[in-house]
Amino acid sequence: MRVLIAAGGTAGHINPALAIAGALKKADPSAEIHFAGRREGMEYGLVTAAGYPFHHIEINGFQRRLTPKNIARNFQALYHLALSGPRTAAILREVQPDLVIGCGGYVSGPVVRAAAKKGIKTAIHEQNAFPGVTNKLLAKDVDVVFAASAAAVEKLGAPDKTQVVGNPVRPEILTQDRAAARAAIGAGDRTVILSFGGSLGARRINEVVGALCGWEQKTHQNVLHLHATGSRGVQLFQDLAKQEGFAPGPNLVVKEYIKNMPELLAAADLVISRSGALTLAELEAMGRAAILIPSPNVAENHQYYNALELQKAGAAVVIEEKDLTAEKLIETVQQLLAAPGRLAEMGRQARTLAQPRSLDMITERLLALVKTGR
Repeated sequence: MRVLIAAGGTAGHINPALAIAGALKKADPSAEIHFAGRREGMEYGLVTAAGYPFHHIEINGFQRRLTPKNIARNFQALYHLALSGPRTAAILREVQPDLVIGCGGYVSGPVVRAAAKKGIKTAIHEQNAFPGVTNKLLAKDVDVVFAASAAAVEKLGAPDKTQVVGNPVRPEILTQDRAAARAAIGAGDRTVILSFGGSLGARRINEVVGALCGWEQKTHQNVLHLHATGSRGVQLFQDLAKQEGFAPGPNLVVKEYIKNMPELLAAADLVISRSGALTLAELEAMGRAAILIPSPNVAENHQYYNALELQKAGAAVVIEEKDLTAEKLIETVQQLLAAPGRLAEMGRQARTLAQPRSLDMITERLLALVKTGR
């Protein structure tokens, strides 16, 4: 079996694609799995590090806000779009796939559409509650549509061939030992708060978390707070520490990146983060309470709709960035800490949304599609 997976843009597209690739390889060790994506994108580093063959195709999205810089980007996008047809055809000739899977990002569009037109079996996976434009356009052409959320089914426009499977998460997320993880960081009986805004860092999250850290230390809260600033937030957070009167120490650990996220999620009682699809899938799998601050800078405001699913279930508190203040975050944390059992109950509600068999369901359906054509 030869499989070509197209995914790009963000870790929320690429990591599920890698999880699917690993599951297919485990189910069929003889399978040849290839990836298509942008060499300049995040996918190149992640895919090649995982050891899969990578086929370069350049494709960009169009900018809706017409500034001089964006107009230039749109001309470049048109140029890449014109070249995407021949490049896609060359990749399909080289790989000769039995199955093509799109996991999101602009790169999925030309690759999956061309495969469908050639009669190759195709599938897409939509990670968000509010589907992206690419997957909405592809849904009518592919053989199988996987959706992470029931809320996405009607929006994708192909309910008869859509299966709700959740978002596949890294296997190590499902195998963590909470007691061992808490012992490793010396949590003791403290409430562990884990906060982050992404690998680059989110300025607004760093600002309000800085104020929260100041409040925690001034009021002697019984917490262990773990915070990742992101690469762009290192100096900012150092400045905030002076401004807010807090310092890293026994109750506050500050890092640029979190390299052991599965272990820290296992140890955490409360997570403060954005609401990307992959993050939420891991919160659900772990059963963790959360304060979610959706990024306002994403297509179709999809992080907001992702977050609402957890808030409706009683698993999270959603604060939109337009409403986010230091006072609001501190008040929310204070209320959660003051209610005995509240965080544990939110965690239990999060776990009710989890799809622990997500990878199994996806793999079984894909193997059946290749073997039986249905």
